[in-house]
Amino acid sequence: MSPCLRIFLSLHPASLCPWVSVPLYKIAHIITKLELGGAQQNTLYTLAHLNQTWFQPILITGLEGVLVEDANRLQGVTRYYLPSLIREVNPVQDFKALLEIRRILIKEKPVIVHTHSSKAGIVGRWAAKLAGVPFIIHSIHGFGFHDHQNFLQQKLFIFLERITSRITTRFIAVSRANIEKGVGLNLFHPSQVSLIRSGIEISSFRDVMLDRPVKLKELGLPPDVPLVGMIACFKPQKAPLDFIEMAYLVHQQIPEAHFLMVGDGELRSQIEARIQALHLSRVVHLVGWRRDIPEILHLLNILVLTSLWEGLPRVFPQAMAAGVPIVATCVDGAPEAVREGLNGYLLPPRDIKGLAEKVIYLLRHPDLARKMGQEGTRLVGEFDIDDMVRQQEELYLTLLNPFP
Repeated sequence: MSPCLRIFLSLHPASLCPWVSVPLYKIAHIITKLELGGAQQNTLYTLAHLNQTWFQPILITGLEGVLVEDANRLQGVTRYYLPSLIREVNPVQDFKALLEIRRILIKEKPVIVHTHSSKAGIVGRWAAKLAGVPFIIHSIHGFGFHDHQNFLQQKLFIFLERITSRITTRFIAVSRANIEKGVGLNLFHPSQVSLIRSGIEISSFRDVMLDRPVKLKELGLPPDVPLVGMIACFKPQKAPLDFIEMAYLVHQQIPEAHFLMVGDGELRSQIEARIQALHLSRVVHLVGWRRDIPEILHLLNILVLTSLWEGLPRVFPQAMAAGVPIVATCVDGAPEAVREGLNGYLLPPRDIKGLAEKVIYLLRHPDLARKMGQEGTRLVGEFDIDDMVRQQEELYLTLLNPFP
């Protein structure tokens, strides 16, 4: 987009020049479930902050999720909640969802459908094609297939992505690693994909007023102890049980350290059982989903993430903005945020011993940990969430070409 057009958009021309006729384009975002995750939060932020001089936003999503209340508070957004749009593979419900989304799209007539997540990405793009939507965009927040699936399931998902890519106008990826993987698997041509980082409100995580003793007490944590945290859904992708095993090894060397797990999900009962088996109940704290993540990050000495696969986790730039060093698994886009030895350390997936060793090293070298945290604050600028929205707007306008 030209600098002149960028300035023109930012000035909201319709309000300044009412005699100028400004087209209003309907943009439909489709996402499977509004759970408390980066893709979901960024989608809602985009819907809330699109320039409504130009765009009329529509949300189509599943019926459940922690963020449904947030979606209901969005101003100027048309919302549809579909019971049939679920995460699990269910041919009957998936076909029903396809028909329901197609019906909504025929009714609303958006010029662009923008899908997120694997299930909504497949079902939503085919519904858009069948409804005759002119432009179809899909955001890759990590792929639905991975090396930890069985062979047939993985090949099926790759096949579905490959045939669906043929009806997709443009792709957005949050990491270069996902672009390289998609190109390598012939899911899209490099000219079809744009790198747009998954953004955060940097100041909200950087500029935090915190009464540390009060916050620790609220979370049931003792004062003045080393604190290592993980913020993630308790699902196989995030390998939260590896965090427990890592905590056990750290506990053997630094018994005063405590471990905070923020999140919930299908593996919670297994996590609780493993904590009991390893006699870690005194030092491992499960606090569920929280809305005070900026404050929690400012409590941590180290953020740990044990994922087996990712796009590029939003919690990385959040920790960077908060000045927290990161110890994590080196999967997909992780190296694009965590610079080895600079603002954290990266280990292979399932390297529990290696993760523990890095955590122990940073806890025993607090000056280095603080320096790494400071480097994170310096590197976080490319993850600004408002830049993310503007880049999406530019992509929409490039497709729509409103100024011939």
